[in-house]
Amino acid sequence: MKRRIAALGLALSLGVLWIAVSTSQAIPPGNNGTIKVDGVVFDDMPNNEPHPGCSFQIDFYGFDQGDLYATMVFKGIPPTGGGTLSTGRAFIGEDAAGGGRDLDASVNVDLSQALGDVEPHPKQGYHVKLTIHADGSQGADVKHKVFWVSECAGFGGGGGGGGPGGPGSGGAGASSAQPAAPVSGSPPFTG
Repeated sequence: MKRRIAALGLALSLGVLWIAVSTSQAIPPGNNGTIKVDGVVFDDMPNNEPHPGCSFQIDFYGFDQGDLYATMVFKGIPPTGGGTLSTGRAFIGEDAAGGGRDLDASVNVDLSQALGDVEPHPKQGYHVKLTIHADGSQGADVKHKVFWVSECAGFGGGGGGGGPGGPGSGGAGASSAQPAAPVSGSPPFTG
């Protein structure tokens, strides 16, 4: 009888240890989040849309929990150029890292004004590089995303066209995401 109790105790201890180890390995602390570009109509799907219009969202997925922020720098890069277009900051530590489908933050961005004096590529639009520095990372805290922006004033029909609320119009009712709260930055962001 004592052997059975000892064997049961050992089995339970090993089971608890296995669960603790497998859970800690599944979501390690550090630079384990990802960023995605989300064009209008906004959604919470963790897909990347590398050709948005001038108004788009940056979505943050799978970052760690805590008093953690990400700084963002948008730069116009060759062949179109433009230098630093915009900067901002977003809170990314709302909840524990939950993997690639765990949305931590969405930041609305509009580069229309910043790209007003930049000559677009005739077919692609404006070439933009986003650099993110994420608090709480172990090792490198940097993430990059390079994409093309189109549909700005003076390129691709001027800001989305169509009537308000239509699919892809960027007008009232086009967004299915929840309203964003203000985030500091230049030009202004919401997130």
